[in-house]
Amino acid sequence: MKKKIRSFDNKTVLMIGRIGSVLSVLMYISYIPQIMNNLQGNYGNPIQPLVAAINCFIWVLYALLREKKDWPLFVANFPGILFGLATFITSLH
Repeated sequence: MKKKIRSFDNKTVLMIGRIGSVLSVLMYISYIPQIMNNLQGNYGNPIQPLVAAINCFIWVLYALLREKKDWPLFVANFPGILFGLATFITSLH
């Protein structure tokens, strides 16, 4: 027996998308303390921020290459490229 998935109205879906976008940006801004630690010589592991930056690059590319640009997806992931690469670069020693 199939379960019926509850559908949400457009306003609710947009709100969930906005919350997700804000949380994504906050997640990448949270790299700032690690960047500061890296610059002070307390280096973190470079792998996770590099993979995050690559992941965000793929999502940004997808958002821009769609026939109808997906700006919320772009906005949610673009900071991840910048902060992920900054964290990666500063963690190299």
